Amino acid sequence: MKTAVVTGASGFIGHALIEHLLADGYHVYAVTRDRERLEGISHAAGLICVEADFTKYSELSRVIPGADVFFHLAWAGGFEPGALKNYELQLSNAKYTCDALTAALKIGVDRFVYAATVNEIEIQQFINAFDTFQTRPTCIYATAKLAAELMCRTIAQANGLHYNAGLIPILYGEGNRSKQLVNVVLTALIQNESPKLVTGNNLYDLVSVKDVARALEAIGEEGQDGKRYYVGHRCLKTFKEWMQEIGEIVNPNVELRFGEYQDPLDLDYSLMDLDALYRDTGFMCSENFQCGILEHKRWLESQITIKGK
Repeated sequence: MKTAVVTGASGFIGHALIEHLLADGYHVYAVTRDRERLEGISHAAGLICVEADFTKYSELSRVIPGADVFFHLAWAGGFEPGALKNYELQLSNAKYTCDALTAALKIGVDRFVYAATVNEIEIQQFINAFDTFQTRPTCIYATAKLAAELMCRTIAQANGLHYNAGLIPILYGEGNRSKQLVNVVLTALIQNESPKLVTGNNLYDLVSVKDVARALEAIGEEGQDGKRYYVGHRCLKTFKEWMQEIGEIVNPNVELRFGEYQDPLDLDYSLMDLDALYRDTGFMCSENFQCGILEHKRWLESQITIKGK
């Protein structure tokens, strides 16, 4: 039986990854700060909850005797607006990510998979046009993510540990509690309000968390040592096309107010190899977008109802 360690186990991606790994026959050590947040899976067969915050990572080898792959997803603050620009928080996140890799070395895993972010591409664009680049608060978060990736890869290679990273774009799916755009737009549509949006001619990607879970497993099993992979669609759409599709699925009678805000940075997707994950592992996104968005909508409606009581 294959064994995995998953940090950030109670988070949106962590929960989906653990469910997928368990269904695929893995034995999983779920590392979380609060085991009560492992809703629905805390007593699943094959799952062992390890309650530990970042400061306890050095002790993980005492309770985890061994594993095949270590998935590091934990990142304090997530993608919350206040956290993105909190440089002290982001610097500590980078440090704790290195601690996670050190813990993986002590445990004796074969592979380490780091949950990176597509926002790291923005930092590459920043470096390429250093004197003229217009920064955003997101750059603090993305810089810390990239710094953690570079340091972890260096430490891993120095110690002979197989290392990979997965660049994750914006996600949708049941259990998404973030304040990212998908939740903002869906909430507005559910409440018959017109969401204010950018013009949206830039390339964009929306990916099901279920596809991301499958992709991370594929990276952990078949990723080539040292490579970072884009975890998303191989063919992209514009932001406007994605939003129009969501509007048609959820509430076609509500107007989408494009052009209310200035377009964000246009990520240069040419800096990523969108086909690498498919070539190396055979993975490609396969979740039905309409079904996934409707599932997300129903879950979000239940959360809105609960909060309204």
